[in-house]
Amino acid sequence: MSKQDLASPAPPYHELLGIRLIEWRDGFARVVCDSGPGHLNRSGIVHGGVILSLIDQAAAFAGLWCSVPGNIRKAVTIDLDCRFTGQVSGGEVVAEGKLISRGRNIFFARTEVFNDKGEMVAFGASTHRWRAGSETVEGSPAH
Repeated sequence: MSKQDLASPAPPYHELLGIRLIEWRDGFARVVCDSGPGHLNRSGIVHGGVILSLIDQAAAFAGLWCSVPGNIRKAVTIDLDCRFTGQVSGGEVVAEGKLISRGRNIFFARTEVFNDKGEMVAFGASTHRWRAGSETVEGSPAH
């Protein structure tokens, strides 16, 4: 990727869609996608699946920040809810995920998505389950 991605190496799905993790701290993640012709649907707007992917990735990373360099945390998405409030015809699309609540094995996040003018185009809520060894901010050594 030509621009920095804090998830190094970038997950293959990020590579496919051109998603970059640009800000990451405990309980918060910001991901961005520079949308282009490959992201558009037949109506000429960014496909809803791209927006949903941004919501899912920002929300998951909000709960996956790791305090130990070199360690990682993993999770699976259990539930994802989205409401579209606008359309994106191109340019930068930004999703900001915020951790709302965390339990022993489950965390909940809320995400907002913005176009390149800073207008909200979607929002969502999601539930994620940490994979074994990922329940604490220390995470586990990457394999």
